[in-house]
Amino acid sequence: MKNIKAIIFDAYGTLFDVNSAAEKCKDKIGDKWEGFANYWRTTQLEYTWLRSLMKRHKDFWHITKDSLDKSMKAFNIDPSMKNELLNLYKVLSTYKEVPETLKILKEKNLKLAILSNGTPSLLNELVKSNDLDDLFDDLFSIEEVGIYKPDSKVYDLPIKKYKIEKNEVAFLSANTWDVSGGGNYGFNSIWLNRNNSIFDNLDYKPQNEIKNLSELTKLI
Repeated sequence: MKNIKAIIFDAYGTLFDVNSAAEKCKDKIGDKWEGFANYWRTTQLEYTWLRSLMKRHKDFWHITKDSLDKSMKAFNIDPSMKNELLNLYKVLSTYKEVPETLKILKEKNLKLAILSNGTPSLLNELVKSNDLDDLFDDLFSIEEVGIYKPDSKVYDLPIKKYKIEKNEVAFLSANTWDVSGGGNYGFNSIWLNRNNSIFDNLDYKPQNEIKNLSELTKLI
């Protein structure tokens, strides 16, 4: 992959494990914790897309709380756990290879940034709680444009800031719809396929697929 000037990462599910909040409570939740965590994430994403279509924007933290309410009812989770789960969501764990890989990429003299649905305060806390704050040049939030991915206004953010061409960006996401959104926009989208999933049919097929973030160092 040549002429790359910036590596832009999705946050949730790509760098940070969205299931780690529920996993830390699995002793209380029981065997259904993983199904609950997946349902919460799916509902959260659906709400971002539906609110974008309805033009009824709420920030990601409010959507996270709204989707948690529904998920706790669907899985009959004790309502008293709500605040604990929300507080854990603010400090999600990274996937194990992420910190070291980011340090290696930082040495390549490229712009490193996050482009996320998360609010600025959520992203700052995630990065700080995982000791990654010295590794990113920017944390781009969709709150700057008031609409969620995969709207093109979101992908415009790093292009406008860095004054570079779309094809000079390597864009990483574990979410196939986000890979397609960035790829259709013009980024060199790379699919981080951690779970041996099947790619969506959304008019884009990534040229590169990796199983682990550390494999990115071989591409760039």
